[in-house]
Amino acid sequence: MLTREAPRSGHFLGLCAHGFHRVVHYEWGARDNPAVVICVHGVGRNGRDFDVLGEALASTHRVLAVDMPGRGASDWLADPMDYVFPTYLGTLTALIAASAAERVSWVGTSMGGLLGIVAAAQPNTPVARLVVNDVGPRVEPAALARIAEYFGSDPVFATFAELEAYVRNISAPFGPLSDAQWDHVVRTNARQRPDGRWGLGYDPRIALPFRAQPAPPDLWPLWDMIRCPTLVLRGAESDLLSAATAAEMSTRGPRPQVVEFAGVGHAPTLLDPGQVDVVARFLRDV
Repeated sequence: MLTREAPRSGHFLGLCAHGFHRVVHYEWGARDNPAVVICVHGVGRNGRDFDVLGEALASTHRVLAVDMPGRGASDWLADPMDYVFPTYLGTLTALIAASAAERVSWVGTSMGGLLGIVAAAQPNTPVARLVVNDVGPRVEPAALARIAEYFGSDPVFATFAELEAYVRNISAPFGPLSDAQWDHVVRTNARQRPDGRWGLGYDPRIALPFRAQPAPPDLWPLWDMIRCPTLVLRGAESDLLSAATAAEMSTRGPRPQVVEFAGVGHAPTLLDPGQVDVVARFLRDV
């Protein structure tokens, strides 16, 4: 077992251009703890990516990790073109409101980090501390091209073992993981179909807006507006967050500390105790 027990789960209703939808989230720590951490996953992942971090922070924080629409246990949207940042930011605003916290910390991996940059840059933002995991104001086009080769392809496998082999291959940039960690990565993002076959645990149509976007937006103006304490994590072999971009991030906007993890590409999984400890120390300000 990677973690001692499954997290508590709950849900709320989100709203997009074509109606309401059910959004599932996971929770660790005391429900009345005002020190709230919002955890937001990457484009093809879900809230269970934060099981180890949530358990590690449970003694000092209330941690809420969300399955964004179309992922995990949350509803798939009626119109795939609603899988866009305005929908996601609305979802996360609703999650923060449901937490009743005035101020929150934010941990975002890849897409979740971009959403954190946007949220933290807004006037009167509730984001008091920000962790950006392996993404930045400039996203490398080559990495997006690599991801586009498999993202949304909706492969189907006869057995779970075949699915695991596929995920290990496309997720090799995660770096060296134990068998238990790989099992967690795969099992928490797997979906068994009625006929017994296995596939990935997200709506493959989430890739349609991703593919329709000609180029990633320039987020440097937003980065320069962030003032809260910020930590940037980078896989030392990442093809999405370049070393040059990470270095520039450290000198602009919130001027964060940048921590690199050797032997890891895109993106650090936050399943490794060393990675988790870096985040926990920052959020606890020790």
